[in-house]
Amino acid sequence: MLVINPNECIDCGVCEPECPAEAIFPDTESGLEAWLELNTKYSAEWPNITVKGEAPADADEMKGVENKLELYFSPNPGSGS
Repeated sequence: MLVINPNECIDCGVCEPECPAEAIFPDTESGLEAWLELNTKYSAEWPNITVKGEAPADADEMKGVENKLELYFSPNPGSGS
């Protein structure tokens, strides 16, 4: 999972079509307040990504899976590998 600091985002929209999981939405859409809070909290706690990595091996099979946040979320950042 990747989080984006809403205070550092310049709202250019470039990331939206680049996200292979189609999981990035503009913060102007209604009903996304919980995601805005999650991004604000964890972008302050988790380390910044400085090197592009490979997509997770199970990325394609996780597309469209419902309730991923409730099932798989951890407040601990990934190892980066």
